[in-house]
Amino acid sequence: MVDLDLNNKQPMIMHVDLNSCYAIIEQQANRLLRHKSIGVAAYTTPRGFIIASSYEAKRQGIKLMRVQDAREIDPNIIILAPDPEKYFDAHRRFRAVLERYTDLVTPKSIDEFIVDFQGSRMVNEGYDLVDVGYRIKKDIKDILGEYVTVNIGIAPNRFLAKVAAGLDKPDGLNVITATGINNVYGQLNLMDLPGINHRYKVRLNLAQIFTPLDFLEAPMYKLKHEVFKSVVGYYWYLRLRGFEVDAQELATRSFGNDFAVHEWTTDREAIARYIMKLSEKTGRRLRRHGYQAHGVYLGLAFSDHTWLGKSRRFRESIYSTQELYSHLVKLLDVMVLPASVIHINISVFDIEPITPIQLSLFDGTRLDSRSLTMATDEINNRYGEFTVVPAKMANMEHIIIKRVPFGSVRDI
Repeated sequence: MVDLDLNNKQPMIMHVDLNSCYAIIEQQANRLLRHKSIGVAAYTTPRGFIIASSYEAKRQGIKLMRVQDAREIDPNIIILAPDPEKYFDAHRRFRAVLERYTDLVTPKSIDEFIVDFQGSRMVNEGYDLVDVGYRIKKDIKDILGEYVTVNIGIAPNRFLAKVAAGLDKPDGLNVITATGINNVYGQLNLMDLPGINHRYKVRLNLAQIFTPLDFLEAPMYKLKHEVFKSVVGYYWYLRLRGFEVDAQELATRSFGNDFAVHEWTTDREAIARYIMKLSEKTGRRLRRHGYQAHGVYLGLAFSDHTWLGKSRRFRESIYSTQELYSHLVKLLDVMVLPASVIHINISVFDIEPITPIQLSLFDGTRLDSRSLTMATDEINNRYGEFTVVPAKMANMEHIIIKRVPFGSVRDI
């Protein structure tokens, strides 16, 4: 591998980021919330965590924090519970706007999209991407509402496009080219770069890299062999210079759900009921995407700050909610609970497509769990989630409710 210059190609990658997504959608839906300090919290209780705040709240320093801490900063802040279906609808309409311009639209989260204009009709017809960006801003206001704003970044690769989209918030539009990289990096801190967390910052600092400009000027050999000690260093060398290394989409490897227990408990029957509903949510996602699994995992966090996790693999496939629940409860039965359970996490792994379906000896009999599961899923698809549920889930409508996904949008 040899040292590479900056990527001098015309910027064709656009990153579009909906500003303060959940908060601004709530403000768009309710005029009385506009120009006010609001926070959308996973739970509206004092210990609930704010997952999105309006720009009016952000200007006061209210970002990702507990509700009680936000109220100390602004006693008048309006705290709202999430409305997932409202955000999912906005995501779908957001995507439809972008797909008017090109088919190469990749959702990165519920409020972020990568739009690749390489080879698109608009570029071939001579449209300037900056003009296209402003047209997209107008279209989004027309479709999502006049209060909604987005930030747009345009660059030669996904990384720099995201960097550009993070500048001049809210409602900004910025372009990064090879000639402007040094100027942009000179305005930022290491933690402003997407993908740089505290752990990576420490690694870089130990190598005498303290700023994005230091990072850019570091030789490839140093990044690969001294800082990251793997090919990751080479990827960062390319990424910083505008070359694409992030376009590959990772395959799905598992499905899971978790739940923060409000009433901490050591009651195994109560824990099993939570596991049943988590099994139904996870099983529905597994089947909706056309998979079956060969492994299950159960993780429990306790009030004494300890954590215990157990997993098991199977030769036979796991498809139905009842199968998933049965295996998870067996894991629960062998766990020693040192204190009250405060958090439950389950997942299925070693997944594979369900087609072709291997026939069972019990197909067509009363022991045919796969057919029963498919029939139950069809009813729930038609009449609403949890219309038909196992008896153990009775009266759990308001427990482990639907939440907004972070990152993955495969279930929208």
